[in-house]
Amino acid sequence: MIYFRYIILFFIVFNSAQADTIYNLIKIPNLEIYDIKTPNKLRYLYAKQPFTIGVDNNINCYDPEKKSLDKKYKVIQKNLNKYDQVFLKKINLKYIVLCEDLSISNINTAGIPDNIMKTLILDIEFNEKYFERVIHHEVFHIINDSYKDIFNESAWSSFNLTNFEYAECSTCTDKLGLETYSNTKGFFSEYSQSTASEDMAEVFSHLMIGTNLNNKDPILEKKINFIKKNLLRIDPNFIL
Repeated sequence: MIYFRYIILFFIVFNSAQADTIYNLIKIPNLEIYDIKTPNKLRYLYAKQPFTIGVDNNINCYDPEKKSLDKKYKVIQKNLNKYDQVFLKKINLKYIVLCEDLSISNINTAGIPDNIMKTLILDIEFNEKYFERVIHHEVFHIINDSYKDIFNESAWSSFNLTNFEYAECSTCTDKLGLETYSNTKGFFSEYSQSTASEDMAEVFSHLMIGTNLNNKDPILEKKINFIKKNLLRIDPNFIL
């Protein structure tokens, strides 16, 4: 019985020490390890208590219910297992933080990527209809932030009609819809029309979940080829 208690105590101390070590690396408090034994070496953490981070303390997220966490983790891991360890290392992604009601400056968001800290925070309660696609959308922001020179926004913008202009920022526009268009006309969704980086992320995420074009769209075909070509520049073995 005493031996059994020592074993339990060891795992409590060990997990706590690992959580402290990870805090020192990514600077997010109140986290517990959820799963670190994954095929692609991603470390999954979750908020055991609400946390507030950011230079202006403007990022907030709350601890999820265990039942919801267990359910959504299966979906998240299934999607993130599409990326192998080599690719994840190249794009600087190592830690996935799971929480709910994620917001930045009081604006709810599906995810917050940080390639410097090798971290992606995900709101596990984000709209279930788009949840899987959004995972890949946020991964693309990690990719884009790590390879700004490859995913050139001027080159991307040149694919659009000459009279089209993106907004200055994704929160500077009311184009927020995530529904996939049946007739694309150069964009997969309304949100694609907000900024060039969001457009790229929408194209990438649709490709990752296997969306097929329902119509002949020469603009979108150029965008798709641009994404595919540049992903192969990062990793010649990457498969969409």
